[in-house]
Amino acid sequence: MTEESSVLYVVATPIGNLGDMTQRAIAVLHQVPWIAAEDTRHSAPLLKHFGCAARLLAAHEHNEEAAAEQIIARLADGQSVAFVSDAGTPAVSDPGARLVARVRSAGYRVVPLPGACAAVTALSASGLTDAQFLFYGFLPAKPKQREDALREVAGLPYALVFYEAPHRILETVAALADVLGGERTLVMARELTKIFETIHSCPLAEAHDWLSTDGNRQRGEFVLLVAAPPAAADDGEGERVLKLLLAEGLPVKQAAKLAHSITGAAKNAMYELALDLKKS
Repeated sequence: MTEESSVLYVVATPIGNLGDMTQRAIAVLHQVPWIAAEDTRHSAPLLKHFGCAARLLAAHEHNEEAAAEQIIARLADGQSVAFVSDAGTPAVSDPGARLVARVRSAGYRVVPLPGACAAVTALSASGLTDAQFLFYGFLPAKPKQREDALREVAGLPYALVFYEAPHRILETVAALADVLGGERTLVMARELTKIFETIHSCPLAEAHDWLSTDGNRQRGEFVLLVAAPPAAADDGEGERVLKLLLAEGLPVKQAAKLAHSITGAAKNAMYELALDLKKS
């Protein structure tokens, strides 16, 4: 491929298995004169493995604004820069969002190179059947803040996706069970694409004991996926309220939304039922 001038390439790198590096990413890293890295010491062995000789500059959460200025200066000089995080896709629970925003606001092109992402990798093998998911990233480390954050998302009708570090995994799964309820399914994915990759599914109430049984189960970076809460059972009240609202002339969407709010019946089910009632 031909390198373009004055472009910031946002390059996803493997989360473990080096075979997951894309050919396009390797080509770009070979061609750009500069690579901005979250941790230059961490990225240097990866770049050496793929024979990339570009010069490195640091771009991490503590110097993101200053790094953006350095990158913009190089772009203004007609040079292109690749940006990589320690692993996975930059700016997804990693530094990069502010850097990218500064480069874009300065009028330069930002080109994403897709690749590994721990959240999507875990989702694909989770077996969760929820139609939508909410990616939260890392929960707050302090117990009270973590509990407040979980209460905000507890009732949302989506699968919830979190990242967690090994030293907090036990207290986090305990908090998940306490706030979200022990019946919801939890999928724990650790060391994805690495030798000791583990994907385990169980009710939230059982997660802490499973992790505690073997200290090795607490090692590595985690993706935690919690199934959406079960839809509220509809004893016919939702349909009754929905019919009354439609009889009053409310539009289908508004009637379904109100029936959901009043009775707790699943919003999608109310909408589909409203469409059927309108047709009949």
